[in-house]
Amino acid sequence: MKGGNRADWISCCAALGLFIASTVAAPGASKLYVTNSRGDDITVIDATALKAVHDIKVGENVHGLCSPAAGDRLFATVESDKSLKVIDTNTDKVLDTIALAGEPNQCASTPNGRYVAVPEFYSDTIEIVDLSQKRIVAQLGLPHPHNCVDANNDSEIFCSSFDMHAVYRIDLKTMTYSGEIALGGEPRPFVITRDGRLYAQLSMLHGFVVASVLEQKTVSRVQLPPAPISTCIAEAGPSTPSHGLALTPEDKDLWVTSLADDRVYDYDAATMRVSATVHVGKCPSWIAASPDGRYIAVSNSSSDDASIIDRKSRQEIARLKVGHVPKRLLFVDVK
Repeated sequence: MKGGNRADWISCCAALGLFIASTVAAPGASKLYVTNSRGDDITVIDATALKAVHDIKVGENVHGLCSPAAGDRLFATVESDKSLKVIDTNTDKVLDTIALAGEPNQCASTPNGRYVAVPEFYSDTIEIVDLSQKRIVAQLGLPHPHNCVDANNDSEIFCSSFDMHAVYRIDLKTMTYSGEIALGGEPRPFVITRDGRLYAQLSMLHGFVVASVLEQKTVSRVQLPPAPISTCIAEAGPSTPSHGLALTPEDKDLWVTSLADDRVYDYDAATMRVSATVHVGKCPSWIAASPDGRYIAVSNSSSDDASIIDRKSRQEIARLKVGHVPKRLLFVDVK
């Protein structure tokens, strides 16, 4: 061999193999993705080692994240170029960019990954993207839509409207609205259980409401413990004292963020009583549970980090630096 001996060549090949292995997720790997809303990237955290490993450049003002049940892809909404990015979760490379009509907010994917619903707040529109065709197949009018959430099935998706103070059910077979759940205020984050309970945070409420999807109405209101007035500019200050909800996989616990006091609260879903309180970083903005229910992750929008909570001990076990003003975050099991 020219320019080196056989031992050097073997060493070089081994190093290259290690590099390739480190950049491709092993089957069954678990990752936590964090959007950096005042940056141009998504931080990728190894959810086994609990450390940030790299960033994915997607464009300025990345907003929402969603993923199908298989975990093979990640969808990210980007405000600056009005697009939906399709990311391979094995390689963390952007596969496709789908142009949208307006600035997108929090998306939702059907479990099979065929449809992604994208709310466009300033365009008063929800766009439905068919990923099998890589194009928009429906545009539904809705005043100031903000967040969309999957319904644990492939036939419908739920999206909220600021102006209408409600969450709307979208029938993906007819591409029309098929129901409305009145909430009594501007919906912020919301989640839905498999048996049809809906939890939603509202503007000006330090807490959340509980609604029935079947009855299409709010049934109760829960106040978080008293806290100072929020000064978290990233989430509209005093008007948004609470901005983040997550259900554990079996719908047993509801985790709730409080921007006003830099804490998250664990509620027993059966009794609606606080079972634990955990102090995290500055201005916790979004929250997510790992698919196995082991971890709860929180994005701290004013301290540019993410807290990892061990669900069993209810203790913060890691606080990891991410990008600028982190907001949405999502666990994905790469299969």
